[in-house]
Amino acid sequence: MTSHQRKTGRRRAVVGGLSALGITGAAVLTTGLLAPAGAAGAVPAWPTAKGGKPVATTIEVSGTYDGKLQRFHGTGELGSDGQDESQKPVFVLKDGAVLKNVIIGTPAADGVHCLGSCTLQNVWWENVGEDAATFKGTSASAVYAVYGGGARSASDKVFQFNGAGKLVVTRFQVSDFGKLVRSCGNCKKQYRRTILINDVDVTAPGKSIVGVNAGYGDTATLRNVRIHGDTKKKIKPCTRFTGNDTGKEPEEIGTGPDGTTCRYSAGDLSYD
Repeated sequence: MTSHQRKTGRRRAVVGGLSALGITGAAVLTTGLLAPAGAAGAVPAWPTAKGGKPVATTIEVSGTYDGKLQRFHGTGELGSDGQDESQKPVFVLKDGAVLKNVIIGTPAADGVHCLGSCTLQNVWWENVGEDAATFKGTSASAVYAVYGGGARSASDKVFQFNGAGKLVVTRFQVSDFGKLVRSCGNCKKQYRRTILINDVDVTAPGKSIVGVNAGYGDTATLRNVRIHGDTKKKIKPCTRFTGNDTGKEPEEIGTGPDGTTCRYSAGDLSYD
């Protein structure tokens, strides 16, 4: 078999797998989401930044923004990496926008905001500020695709899901974190949210891979999640909360697979 044929076979397999997760083949091909997976049992290496770019004012993105693996870091009013919820993002993506090949350094402010459907391709957060990315679209048909990339040093959340629709996280890696994905537990406007996590490397320490609101009909599906350095299995794969729209701290009501809200089995997780 020729090299070209092997690549074509891999492309078909990847497109088919992502289609099962709710991403169309057209979206995959037009946004170039076909990076090779890492070797079995190995976490892919982080990229080396190709130059740096200070950001004093939020960069607004329509269409596609290719950062060419430069390191973007906040300065001025974006010069914070704390947990202040009033911070502005380094990037804000309008509906349908694509952000790719970006390294977000320190300070990271509030990372990336997606105002509608968006794609984050090969985006890396070296030291997460408030959140790495926040998804804020209000349409039930919105799809937020995170493909490749990684995040580390997140004292709380990596991905904050405040809006409506579906979030798909594929071929991502996270280490030293609080929560990989959290469906907003106390937003003034609540939605039913769908979360799909597939082909992801999780490295301890960490608290929870995904947190969802059972009462609002959220679902979280985990597939092919590799957990490293957590021999005592302290990281909770999926945590269920009551959720509310009053601003109160949501109550945790359970963890583990239940077939309804948290959809996975023991075979979907591996530990080393």
